[in-house]
Amino acid sequence: MNKSIWKKSANIFVCGLLGAAILVAGCGDNKTSAAVHDKPAVKTEQQLSAARNTPIVAAAKKVGPAVVGITNKAYVRDFFNRTQLMERGTGSGVIYDKAGYIATNNHVVEGASEIIVSLPDGRTVKGKVLGADAVTDLAVVKIDADNLTVATFGDSDTLQVGEPAIAIGNPLGLEFRGSVTAGVISALNRSIEVGERKFNLIQTDAAINPGNSGGALVNADGEVVGINSAKVAVSGVEGIGFAIPINTAKPILQELAERGRVARPYLGASLMDQEIANRYGFEINLHGGIFLVKVVPGSPAAKADIRPGDIILSFNGNKVKTALDLRTALSKCKVGDRAEVTIMRNGQRESRTVVLEEVPKDYGN
Repeated sequence: MNKSIWKKSANIFVCGLLGAAILVAGCGDNKTSAAVHDKPAVKTEQQLSAARNTPIVAAAKKVGPAVVGITNKAYVRDFFNRTQLMERGTGSGVIYDKAGYIATNNHVVEGASEIIVSLPDGRTVKGKVLGADAVTDLAVVKIDADNLTVATFGDSDTLQVGEPAIAIGNPLGLEFRGSVTAGVISALNRSIEVGERKFNLIQTDAAINPGNSGGALVNADGEVVGINSAKVAVSGVEGIGFAIPINTAKPILQELAERGRVARPYLGASLMDQEIANRYGFEINLHGGIFLVKVVPGSPAAKADIRPGDIILSFNGNKVKTALDLRTALSKCKVGDRAEVTIMRNGQRESRTVVLEEVPKDYGN
């Protein structure tokens, strides 16, 4: 609904109610007027029936105060070539540390010149992006504020399909801040390909809309088990939302807060799948592996005597049939790890030990 129409309708509705109240109050005596202004008794939490005071209610009360709104502002040039600070979009975030650390999505803060954090208690403070990672779509924002409510991280590895799932965030902007939607865990380890990497995400039917990004996916115990990240936005598709498992997010958030970036290992080789090799007319049998087109001099692969023309069959004991398989296996390793690689060279199987190094800043592969 158009905002101006909504506000106009709301004003008419409120004025109508106000006029009716005045009319009722004016028609009676003083005793009647006093009765009209009496506040109705409000039931306390203890008075609510068990049917109403559900785990979802408890979880929303526990985590809701830790979910914030994040406004991304950036400098843009107007028609007269003047620079102005304009709002680019809004998203959500989860306070996870008393020091003011907030977990959110990379795309919520990407390209921001200024970050404004709206707290559930009505305060607005400036935030600073400590680190962001486009690969996993995670980011950490820091604010300086007192009396912050902190969310508790749960264990996403214990999730069960069918258990309750609660999404808390700011769908469609701050006007609907703190919205709570509920559903179930629809699936676990749902594999989604983003660019050249594959991710295992939590699937839920709890409504996740634009603006929910960076918000909390909560279990019935009031623990954050995921960071809401994406939704399948296809005509006719409903109830398919995704969240980054909190066990996946925790080490990344820690590294972003401490270093400002994620140190990732690399192999230093250009790869070609069997399908692509056939497309380009290479008459080679990859034996179910991956063809190495190029090896970067001085890279971990080169230091392990892996050469162009070799075929990688397995990485750390896992068979790899595509470049995506290898990148996924590589993403589970850390800088400094030793990885066993099985290659095929001149029809013979050989083993190599690769000591993984951090991706150089100027490495474009």
